[in-house]
Amino acid sequence: MESKNYQEDLSHIRSMMERSSRFISLSGLSGVFAGLSAIIGAIYVYFVFQREGIDYFDGERNVFGPSLVKELVVIGLVILAAALLSGYIFTASKSKKKGLKIWDATTKRLLITFAVPLVAGGFFCLALLYHHLFVFIAPATLIFYGLALVSAERYTLTDVKYLGYFEIVLGLISLFFLGWGLLFWMIGFGVLHVVYGLIMHKKYK
Repeated sequence: MESKNYQEDLSHIRSMMERSSRFISLSGLSGVFAGLSAIIGAIYVYFVFQREGIDYFDGERNVFGPSLVKELVVIGLVILAAALLSGYIFTASKSKKKGLKIWDATTKRLLITFAVPLVAGGFFCLALLYHHLFVFIAPATLIFYGLALVSAERYTLTDVKYLGYFEIVLGLISLFFLGWGLLFWMIGFGVLHVVYGLIMHKKYK
């Protein structure tokens, strides 16, 4: 009987330590919604290309005008906003159900760790945009996002790093297939997020 109570106490202590050191309320559904947003956005961009007379799958290196680049940036920002909003809503809901605070010292450490490579990547992509090196933007976003996920893993679910590894590898591969950034971007931010989100939702629901 005492042995059973001892095991229960250890389990409780381990659970408390996990909650205090890691943000464990990350919702798999937020990943699914973010992925779907990226897929919808990529499909919309494809039709924007069609509207501009650009045949994305003809295998030719496409040249984008300033107005089209601005439109693509706006679309990207809208997708990012939708992903962040859905992430907050689903994660806040999960935290509430578990009786956990969504904003604490662990959350702050998570956001700082996640933001450093992400902000650095953002400035890097702005530099690419400034120098009209558009074909490198998709690979760069995938690589820096993957690095951010791997960095943030120490403060959240361990599984996040595996998504990060996939994003990094996909970004590196896309460097050898310049001009196909939209396709790699949709796979990385869309398909991988949906698959990851469904797995996490089933594993941690």
